[in-house]
Amino acid sequence: MRKVYMNRELSWLKFNERVLEEAENKKVPLCERLNFAAIYQSNLDEFFMVRVGSLVDQMLLKKDIRDNKTNLTPEEQIKKILAEVGKLNRRRNVVYDEIMEELEEYDICITDFKKMNEKESEYVKRYFQGEIAPIIFPTIVAKRQPFPFLRNKEIYAVVVLETKSGKEKLGIIPCSSGMFKRLIELPGKRGTYILAEEVILHYMPEIFKGYRVKAKSLIRITRNADIDADALYDEDLDYRDFMVEVIKQRKKLAPIRLELSREMDGEVISTLCHYLDLDRDYVFYNEGPLDLSFVYEIQDKLRYVPELFYQKRIPQKSVQFEEGRPILDQILEGDKFLSYPYDSMKPFLTMLHEAANDKDVLSVKMTLYRVAKQSKVVEALIEAAENGKEVLALVELKARFDEENNIEWSRRLERAGCHVIYGLDGFKVHSKLCQITRKAGDEVQYITQIGTGNYNEKTACLYTDLSLMTADTEIAKEARRVFQALAMGEVVEHTDKLLVAPLCLQNKVLAMIDDEIAAALAGKDAYIGLKMNALTDKKIIDRLIEASCAGVKIDLIIRGICCLIPGVKDATENIRVISIVGRFLEHSRIYIFGSKGREKVYIASADYMTRNTLRRVEVAAPVCDPAIRERLLEMFRIMLNDNQKARHEDSEGNYRIPMTIEHPVDAQETFYQQAYEAAASKNV
Repeated sequence: MRKVYMNRELSWLKFNERVLEEAENKKVPLCERLNFAAIYQSNLDEFFMVRVGSLVDQMLLKKDIRDNKTNLTPEEQIKKILAEVGKLNRRRNVVYDEIMEELEEYDICITDFKKMNEKESEYVKRYFQGEIAPIIFPTIVAKRQPFPFLRNKEIYAVVVLETKSGKEKLGIIPCSSGMFKRLIELPGKRGTYILAEEVILHYMPEIFKGYRVKAKSLIRITRNADIDADALYDEDLDYRDFMVEVIKQRKKLAPIRLELSREMDGEVISTLCHYLDLDRDYVFYNEGPLDLSFVYEIQDKLRYVPELFYQKRIPQKSVQFEEGRPILDQILEGDKFLSYPYDSMKPFLTMLHEAANDKDVLSVKMTLYRVAKQSKVVEALIEAAENGKEVLALVELKARFDEENNIEWSRRLERAGCHVIYGLDGFKVHSKLCQITRKAGDEVQYITQIGTGNYNEKTACLYTDLSLMTADTEIAKEARRVFQALAMGEVVEHTDKLLVAPLCLQNKVLAMIDDEIAAALAGKDAYIGLKMNALTDKKIIDRLIEASCAGVKIDLIIRGICCLIPGVKDATENIRVISIVGRFLEHSRIYIFGSKGREKVYIASADYMTRNTLRRVEVAAPVCDPAIRERLLEMFRIMLNDNQKARHEDSEGNYRIPMTIEHPVDAQETFYQQAYEAAASKNV
């Protein structure tokens, strides 16, 4: 039997390759292709900071640690990762050059000194002398001047200097500064720019006078960001203050990758690696810019050319809600549902503001994982607290790379009188759960919202997510138990309706897979459909393989990591895997168990990753309303039929967009078109 498992890290690289393919895709508008190239790079940065960093940490333990699916050691995984990244980076450099060449037709050009005339060169020299040279801080590495600390993901110019006596020294200058512009526009050539770091590199001989410049390059390092906060925590410390220190510590962790813009002598690279305590294998040469974040400024300059961008789409008013009536009352009458970014988030925000100002509302409870910088959600919670409501906010301070934002919001919530808690020892709280308690006469009413995505207005326009709002008393009772457990530092040990990790999700998922296996063995139609970001939980994967062998038909829509290889004879031949990578980030999670007419349908915050199923607090909710359930099933069917942005994984673990002459189906565009048509029909 051929292999049925794929290594998690290599599967992730295949996902980032799909992102890169969108940059290469000539059907994608030009500025959007540039955006995908930048996303590829930022994804890769985080991958090195977290995943490669974790593997290096494992390797340093000198223990026999192996991937539980492919039996690869950390060393073997890293070797394969570095080889694959080298190939992908070469493709990234090629596509960047192609895109920038095409942008010259729209009077946008990133130039260099070789292409400038004398007048332009003179202007850049004056700009350097007047705007950059006075504020840069050069360093020479010597016995009395140690190698400087290089900040994570920032660009530095490095030069090899030779003294009159023939000795070599290193000169280093930081190029990432908010004190001067990164894009320097040339006079008389509107839209023609040179990058500030290239200017600094060019004028290194003027900065280090008295030395002969032997070699020079721009460099950029990526630092390990994999810190186990729970392992370091001291109970005598204030947790929020502790997390502030964790953030500071992360910025100083060991380098995990070195990128260069110029090829340099091997001895020089060895010297840099020595100072950075980095192995040569982690050094990458990139012909293009080391940091593509400037592309967003270029996009802003081209907004007047609509064909360079996707067609403008605006989240629509949901037909689920009637205008002019309180949202809370409408939810009490029947379950409501929003699908982002196609539906506007406004009804949910309105619900929170209604709760903040409703004299009958007693409390508002919410779990917050990632929120917007200017969060209307948090402002509504503050408004509720200031109006005398009991507000419980669980702010997850371990939301990686969002810690600082969450720390600041937690302070503001506390100042407003909210009861703020920070999660559990050993478990991240990743659930998207909100509950409003209201007393109408002698009756206590509960409005519970369960979502697949964060309470973030910005990502609600960029990510596909689902939000269910219900007055179901059984769901309310179990959601209340989740909040009670969190407030006491505990986890829920039993549920009947909700699936709640870490104790009541994986086991219930396995039981539902077993039900489908039993149905198939009894000769009945059996089906499992799952949509999520990642599938790595080996226990669930093995049970899905067992289900496939029993004859259960299984459809998996997995955007990112998928450690299960489909289509392998006598193992996964009844499993289909597709990945949709398009304009919007696929983030929603849908679980379907059961063939037509007997489907159990859930929306969830959890992917099937061990970290989600066993090491986080996650919530999945059953969709009981027949109309909403049917809409979810129809959405799932449309995604399965996508032949524009959906790549199908083959039995070798490779992903391809199927060659088809059928009617083109782009699921995301279909859902937006449906939202526009529904909103228009409502306004007729």
